[in-house]
Amino acid sequence: MKKINSKIFKKALSMFPTGITIIGINEKNNYIGKTINSFSALSLSPPLILFSLNKKSSSLNSYKKSNFFSVNILSKKQKKMSVIFAKKNVKSNKKFFELGYLNTPIIKNSIVNLECKKTKLISQGDHIIFICEVVFVKYKNNTDPLIYFKSKYF
Repeated sequence: MKKINSKIFKKALSMFPTGITIIGINEKNNYIGKTINSFSALSLSPPLILFSLNKKSSSLNSYKKSNFFSVNILSKKQKKMSVIFAKKNVKSNKKFFELGYLNTPIIKNSIVNLECKKTKLISQGDHIIFICEVVFVKYKNNTDPLIYFKSKYF
């Protein structure tokens, strides 16, 4: 066992394979997306999910103000999109999106699109946890997911 520090902790967590999502918001017709792998189901009844953003995130205030979110679970073919939205201060590019029922930016050709309503924010450590109720869902059965493991895409 190694004594914990942030570098060792981050390396250890990279050993857990995760799917990749882009969480989208619509801020006055400016579509903002962030690549997130800190996404999880929370409850089946009611249908709740959670994700978290670093308190130093360039768009944290926009996300905190938003009441509605899209969660777009990416396919293996969307690696480039994940890389684009992982950068800081990504400019809105409407060509990637279409609007969903809740006016959230949906990423076309994702494996899953969820439209969610914010129910709670929790400040914990260096992150803000967003808890959201899923209102609408769309999914594809025959598409492979984009996986992140040991800081690499698969």
